[in-house]
Amino acid sequence: MRSATKRIAGWGRVPVEECVLFRPEKQHEQVEIVKNEPTLLARGLGRAYGDAALNPHATVLQERLNRFLSFDEETGVLECEGGVSFTDIIDLFRSRGWFLPVTPGTKYVTVGGAIACDIHGKNHHVAGAFSEFVLSFDLLTASGDVLRCSREENAEAFWATVGGLGLTGIILRARFRLKRISSAYVAVEYQRVNNLDSALESFQDDAAYEYSVAWIDCLATGSALGRAVLMRGNHARPEQLATPQARANPLHLPDKKPKGVPLDFPDFVLNPFSIKAFNAAYFATHATKNAAVDFNTFFYPLDAVENWNRIYGARGFIQYQVALPYETSREALVQLLEKISGSGHASFLAVLKTFGKAGPAPLSFPFAGHTLALDIPWTPELPAFVAELDAITLRHKGRVYLAKDALLSAESFRAMYPRFEEWRAIKNKLDPEEKFASALSKRLRITHKP
Repeated sequence: MRSATKRIAGWGRVPVEECVLFRPEKQHEQVEIVKNEPTLLARGLGRAYGDAALNPHATVLQERLNRFLSFDEETGVLECEGGVSFTDIIDLFRSRGWFLPVTPGTKYVTVGGAIACDIHGKNHHVAGAFSEFVLSFDLLTASGDVLRCSREENAEAFWATVGGLGLTGIILRARFRLKRISSAYVAVEYQRVNNLDSALESFQDDAAYEYSVAWIDCLATGSALGRAVLMRGNHARPEQLATPQARANPLHLPDKKPKGVPLDFPDFVLNPFSIKAFNAAYFATHATKNAAVDFNTFFYPLDAVENWNRIYGARGFIQYQVALPYETSREALVQLLEKISGSGHASFLAVLKTFGKAGPAPLSFPFAGHTLALDIPWTPELPAFVAELDAITLRHKGRVYLAKDALLSAESFRAMYPRFEEWRAIKNKLDPEEKFASALSKRLRITHKP
């Protein structure tokens, strides 16, 4: 079993921490690490943006167990190890007429990570989070024992692990339902709207669409504040596809050679002026129209560019994502967008979506309302600026997504997640010595061991 001390980071490339990486190839090696290491954390493909998958000067278990174990063709129930990636699932099952029930904006995440972050996608308003489709999982706990967790068996451990960011144990294998599809395309309606109020009004029609998302111009001001391009759609039927080739083979995805970013961009490339120009061009070139687009184009546009995080340069960036309840979301979004547009902290990757009802997990992020996500290049002034965004979010009863967080304070975390103590009581039962820890858990004072 190999180990190495390395400096690693999340997808945002900040912060960077020195960790001891283990790469176990067998389950018994995972058990041995858990029993022998004083603190540890499992890590998947490193797509958490901030410090949720870092464990400074301590053990990080790099997940490598990625076998498919069983599949029921009638029910769509898949059983696999926690290290299986979404891209593995898509590659194997799409051509057989199955797809993920919920997917984030990248397919380079593991099943274990999807459960630990209770990931959401463009269909949360109708489908909920990934945990809605999880039937059970096996959890390697701090004692070295393995618990079968489901809604009926070890239910407390099940819901504490969902959204628990790997702090309850290691997800060894999981059972969950896939979704039947008849094509690898989405029939999308693109709608350009001139301001935030128009976007929020259009979102009221989301029940007609399985998938809904909007790119939002966070640098627009005045009457154009919050102008956006809405992209909403449903799984396309074969007869809706544009070409005879696609209609003849609707489950086939067109081959697209991914582009790459070979080097870090210089810091000066992304600045308020260049991003404002990009946003203006993006808004101008996305006219209102209908089109059937393939899964990769609709769900995973950034995956088409390998190492796209290098666009932000060696300094890195954060992704700031908040959920806001319906009753305060408009006012909060106006204040957030005005704060961002009036600052030197620009983002060209800004996304607005609608959330459905909250799930049962104490630390799960989504609840009924709207969610705004934006990428912000790192600067020394960023922590103070983000604290101002946090204050706006708190005043409007919102919360920050922990899987993307790098800067939230412990006090703000407790205010945003009122069920934390309920979760903490379950964590204490499963891991009384705080064996499972991370940079995030220490920063937020979820765990206290140095």
